[in-house]
Amino acid sequence: MRDAPEVVAQKLAHLPDTPGVYLWKDAEGVIIYVGKANRLRPRVRSYFGSDHLDSPKTRRLVELIADVETIVVPDEASALILEQNLIKEHRPRYNVMLRDDKTYPYIKVTVQESFPRVFVTRRLQSDGARYFGPYTDVAAMRRALDVMKRIFTVRSCKYDMPREMPDRACLDYHIGRCKAPCVLLQSRADYRAMIDEVVAFLDGRTDDVVRLVKDRMERASEALDFERAAELRDAVLRLQRLEEPTAVMEVEGGDRDVVGYARDGDDAAATLLRIRSGKLVAREHRFLEGVEGESDGNVLSVYLVGSYLKAPARARELLIPFDFEDRELFEQALAGEAKVLYPQRGPKRDLLDLAEQNARHLLEEFKLAEQETDERAADPVYELGQQLGLEKLPRSLVCFDNSTAQGKDSVGSIVWFENGRPRRAEYRTMKVKSVDEASGPDDFQSMREVVGRYFRRRLDERKALPDLVVVDGGKGQLSAADEALQELGLGALPLVSLAKRDEEVFVRGRSEPLRLSRRSPALRLLQQARDEAHRTAVGYNRKRRSMRTITSELLRIPGVGPKKRTLLLANFGSLQGVREATLEQIAALDGFSETSARAVLQALGVLPEAAKSEAEP
Repeated sequence: MRDAPEVVAQKLAHLPDTPGVYLWKDAEGVIIYVGKANRLRPRVRSYFGSDHLDSPKTRRLVELIADVETIVVPDEASALILEQNLIKEHRPRYNVMLRDDKTYPYIKVTVQESFPRVFVTRRLQSDGARYFGPYTDVAAMRRALDVMKRIFTVRSCKYDMPREMPDRACLDYHIGRCKAPCVLLQSRADYRAMIDEVVAFLDGRTDDVVRLVKDRMERASEALDFERAAELRDAVLRLQRLEEPTAVMEVEGGDRDVVGYARDGDDAAATLLRIRSGKLVAREHRFLEGVEGESDGNVLSVYLVGSYLKAPARARELLIPFDFEDRELFEQALAGEAKVLYPQRGPKRDLLDLAEQNARHLLEEFKLAEQETDERAADPVYELGQQLGLEKLPRSLVCFDNSTAQGKDSVGSIVWFENGRPRRAEYRTMKVKSVDEASGPDDFQSMREVVGRYFRRRLDERKALPDLVVVDGGKGQLSAADEALQELGLGALPLVSLAKRDEEVFVRGRSEPLRLSRRSPALRLLQQARDEAHRTAVGYNRKRRSMRTITSELLRIPGVGPKKRTLLLANFGSLQGVREATLEQIAALDGFSETSARAVLQALGVLPEAAKSEAEP
């Protein structure tokens, strides 16, 4: 459990006990996590208790915390929305985030203008316009636009009408794509009525549009305007063809939005099925990343607040796959625009099952595409050599790490990788001798000693040297390892370090770190070596602490010297093994008698003192 940094500790006493948002910052002032709270003070304090220690992700976060900033809001629903806005703006590394948040297009209808326009945009603005989307399937969006242009004569010019008006109609008027409201050949009322139909069409209310177009067709026929009636007839056929494939199932009529959810490891997908008049008219999806260690409820909340809450068009009912902690806050944020339901059975449950099937299918497609990308990528060893600019491919590499427990039992580990795979026969561990408990932990000196001792022995035994040396840490550890290599005349050996904070790669001789793609096979190879070295170092450190504990326990037993201690451990393996041994088993060892065996078990608390007094004459 880490104590709060001094700057944070000073702020903790003055935090308000009200709803708000908190922003954790690292030593460089970078925002690394944004969270919300109903009561800021206890929520921020909780990060420095034991509640979060079971989460590796939160442990890593707490290790980096250097400062905190808080924003007070009127209520928790406001905190929920502000949290997602800040996440979208700052993209903190420890928050769950929507993947590709700014890339999906919308269809924008400028209903706030006198003569509205319809066009594609990727920016959502609070300007009074209607937005439809986001369209994750861009081809579907293009098809919708194509049908719309064939049926409706929406202007394509950018004039600010009626303030700006051209002198004459453009080519669109002459080919029948526009009725030229710019030169008053179409009235404003007629144009607005057409825009209402466009909005209904984009909103999925195709039946309403078909009825309107049929009414116009009949009126044109009655007026003997057969050419116009034929155009409207063709428009009806296009609308009906567009509608046919969307009629998947009927669910008591009405409009509903249905959310599906699927998760696999550190990736998750959410789908939104838009049901209008009982028909599926659109499917949208979003991928989420950074979900490791997060509950499904939290991930679903991020999607709903970050994506669905900002959608310009919503149905009156929203079906969700499961309940989640922030549901009441989310409903408050909806301000009564939609009723949130979690059906357990019946036709609405069938819709949820369909949405979840879509989510699983999309996530599987995403994982397969990701896997194919990885398979097509260059060999990690080859790519690592290219990224580091090495003259020789790093077919063999060694990675160093240190481990200590409160300044005690400082140890080092060395792991060897051959052609991108661990070669465990070459793993080594060693006790650090140059750092003692009195002086406290010194990671730089420990790294210098471990690297120096390893390569000195390697040279003495005339063993092959690796093609690349990797150390766990930043510039300090890199410099310490470089000093050790220089002393041995190995300054030409390629050397890099991998920093945990941002997975930056520091290279000897370069001032700026390399930032490899998170999906880079080269970075994954370095991470695998680093993690393996860390695992080995921690394991050896625990073993030494365990042996020290065993030795200290056995030292307190009268009459048990070094030889007997060694004999006990050799036969029973551990202190627990000695405790579980019987009196007869210990007495049977060389140098032990029944009396000394009883003394051992009594000292370890296995036999009570009463048993000792009864056995003595």
